Amino acid sequence: MSKKRTHYSAEFKAKVISELFRGEKSLNELAGAYQIAPATLSKWHKQFQDNLPLLFGKTDQSKDEKIAQLEQELQVSQQKIGQLTIERDWLEKKNLTKSLDRTARTALVSAENKELTMTRQSELCHVNRSSVYRQKKEPLYGESDYNLSLMRRIDELHLENPSWGSRRIAVTLRREGMAANRKRIQRLMQKMDLCALYPGPNLSRRLHAEYRHPYLLRNLKIDHEDHVWGIDISYLPLKTGFMYLFVIIDWYTRQIVDYELSYSLEKTFVFRCLKRALSRRKPEIINSDQGSHFTNPDYIKLLEDRDIKISMDGKRQALDNIITERFFRSIKYEDLYINEYGSPAELIRAVDRYIRFYNSNRPHQSLAYKTPNEVSRQMPSYDLAA
Repeated sequence: MSKKRTHYSAEFKAKVISELFRGEKSLNELAGAYQIAPATLSKWHKQFQDNLPLLFGKTDQSKDEKIAQLEQELQVSQQKIGQLTIERDWLEKKNLTKSLDRTARTALVSAENKELTMTRQSELCHVNRSSVYRQKKEPLYGESDYNLSLMRRIDELHLENPSWGSRRIAVTLRREGMAANRKRIQRLMQKMDLCALYPGPNLSRRLHAEYRHPYLLRNLKIDHEDHVWGIDISYLPLKTGFMYLFVIIDWYTRQIVDYELSYSLEKTFVFRCLKRALSRRKPEIINSDQGSHFTNPDYIKLLEDRDIKISMDGKRQALDNIITERFFRSIKYEDLYINEYGSPAELIRAVDRYIRFYNSNRPHQSLAYKTPNEVSRQMPSYDLAA
């Protein structure tokens, strides 16, 4: 039997997104609680952000047009109800108790179905509700608690040994008593946007090669503010999930110019943060890695329209982006790994608190033990926007 696509009402989507914005639960937790794929919830979040300006705009639809639209939607709904009634009657005639055994009928009961409760589905399939709940305790979507603990340890190992690939990390985890094969480690590292930092083969033949730019910082003396900005994304762990942090760092002052957190690796949060920072300040060069967020025409156009030079790390070259990588190492070892925040709201507050501390109070050896704000002539963008 083919699996029916689940349809969610606008009211249900609004309820889930409002919970996401409250920050009490991670995207992973909400997806598990409502039995929604994390990618689907991330898509709703993006749709909400994209359509937010429309809430304050004027509509061109007249009252009559709205009524006509509603009547058309009602007619479509009535047709669907009639079709569903026919299909239900047809299924009843098939007599599930004779055509399927108990195991197969139990498999038909799904928590994804928001129109029918688990109790009602169990009744229709003639199975015991308790047998449905006993089937599988692992979450249907997202990552299990065990996978989240693996991701946390993978992140620690990657920070300590950035040249390690999935094979070496898998061996180390097994020695530590954390059973996981290499394929699982590869999948989790891909989800975390991590890769081993070492030169790879066929560097001249690569996907999106037309958008790849050379590394401009080798032997360059960075001697003034807004000479070079470094940008990058990193995975941040939670007790029951994770988020992604995008930062913009001035390489001369070491100041965090701006930053943004996201539940997913959608490109929109990167561009939103960049546009916000560039509306107030303009660097001569922006350096990034060769990830998909930066090897695409939208990113290239954003910088070229502002006459900003584009620099990109060599593929898997550990030292090309060392200043930005050091910041991620600092925030994780000095705060996140120590405190182990449980909810997105706690993590968001912690990141904001640490970045303000990093800019205003944390002395840097490379700055003769001054703070970034003491060296900088400007305040970071997020301070101005607050």
